[in-house]
Amino acid sequence: MPPVGTAPVVTSAPEQRSPAQLAARILGLLLPHRRASDPEFDARPEHFPFQLAQLADYIEADEPIVFTLPGFPCKSPNPAKVLGHLPDEGERLSLTFLDDLCTRIGRIHPPGARMLICSDGHIFGDLINVPDEHIDEYSDELTAMIRREDLRHLDTFDLRAVLGDLPYDEKRARVHERYAPSVEELREQVVTEQETLRLYRGITRFLTEDTVDFPGTRSALQRDCRRRAYGVIQRSRAWGALIAEQHPRSVRLSIHPQPAGAPKFGIRLLATPDAWMTPWHSAVLHRADGGWELRRNEEAARLGRPVLREGRPSHYEGY
Repeated sequence: MPPVGTAPVVTSAPEQRSPAQLAARILGLLLPHRRASDPEFDARPEHFPFQLAQLADYIEADEPIVFTLPGFPCKSPNPAKVLGHLPDEGERLSLTFLDDLCTRIGRIHPPGARMLICSDGHIFGDLINVPDEHIDEYSDELTAMIRREDLRHLDTFDLRAVLGDLPYDEKRARVHERYAPSVEELREQVVTEQETLRLYRGITRFLTEDTVDFPGTRSALQRDCRRRAYGVIQRSRAWGALIAEQHPRSVRLSIHPQPAGAPKFGIRLLATPDAWMTPWHSAVLHRADGGWELRRNEEAARLGRPVLREGRPSHYEGY
């Protein structure tokens, strides 16, 4: 019995939250980093029922949440945009961000979270004019970077994990034949679906910017890039279907802008003035105020001095 005149100490059980409530809290961690095709929309967790259901499924099963992120393919072949063909500070900061995001999710959901980086460079390397050996070197260095930085929530996945040591042209052909939509389907979607049109235009712009030493006229280059854009979208859709087959329960993230409620959640890895810009299409500028942002290499070079890491160009330190 407590002494006379003192109130008994009341202990309460820890607050219990339902899987749906925990899923909303986890989605709330993603929302500040959303890469949106509708940036004017005031998005809240309830606007993403597809992702909420997937997260709740992992929570109910008391299992680690698995995110799949197609991306980190290879560096742009345009030296005006990037420092070289290997991962640099842009990739290091982005991977660190993704690992930290998984750590924060683990504070809400004790089984934790894992991020599977599904490197898609070999899928369309022939269409973006990047040699397969450069893509291999980029992917291998990305894996080594994850290991060096002790990013324990991240893993990598690429065509080698699915089709082994087959020649890359054969790997691409097999994936395309089994999973890719037809060009006719995509042309119809470009006409009827705003999101597909936006994607087609964005990829066409990237291909135009990334094509160096084109021998023909500007109009011929644009025709060529429009043709290749359909191929890139076909292969990208095929890669997404393969990932979904290999990891059917995973929460799908995307480096492309996505509208609220889409099956994929668009995620921004670093601050950038362009919603389409990624670490593999740019260089990193460490601003004088301490912030980090992505810029075209030629722009970052005007705003800062180059910094080396392990003997290679890494980023720019702002003046």
